[in-house]
Amino acid sequence: MSFAKSVVLLLSAFTCVQAVATPHAIRNAHHHRAVAHRAAPTTENLTPIAIPAKKRDLRKRSLTKRCQARPSLSATSSSQALCSSNTHFSAGLGACGITNTDTDYICAVSEALFDIYPGYNGVNPNSNPVCGRQITASYQGKSVTVTVTDRCTGCDETSLDFSPSAFSTLADQSLGRIDITWEWAS
Repeated sequence: MSFAKSVVLLLSAFTCVQAVATPHAIRNAHHHRAVAHRAAPTTENLTPIAIPAKKRDLRKRSLTKRCQARPSLSATSSSQALCSSNTHFSAGLGACGITNTDTDYICAVSEALFDIYPGYNGVNPNSNPVCGRQITASYQGKSVTVTVTDRCTGCDETSLDFSPSAFSTLADQSLGRIDITWEWAS
């Protein structure tokens, strides 16, 4: 047997003997559960702390009152105007199964709206009744009508994501995000 193999065998044997000879309590003294157990507070002499509830701010978001309060998403087929913050995205194959280009006047609705839209069973997004619905959006006196062809996973409940051409109809793309009002087109 070579010298290196003999040294490895001797060190292995020494380590095994030391592990067996060391008491369990000392061997696991630095184990994470042992440390957590020692650091855990006792339940004796603890008094519950009352946390005051936050007072809800009932002031209006805007003094201009151009936007109405957001209705529940179950009222998605109504003609009530909704307010939202909107962005633009690069078009392509959307959740409705339609491939679009950046020049198409399309939008994506939030996943919250897409997933609970009346008549959608949650199985095949291509058959969602919201697909193909038209929305009229307005921003600073300009309007655009877009067709729903996609689902936006990062959008707020009533937010829309526009194709670049639809966004450009309302504002310069360099703005990135605009606050609009929108409603379902009849």
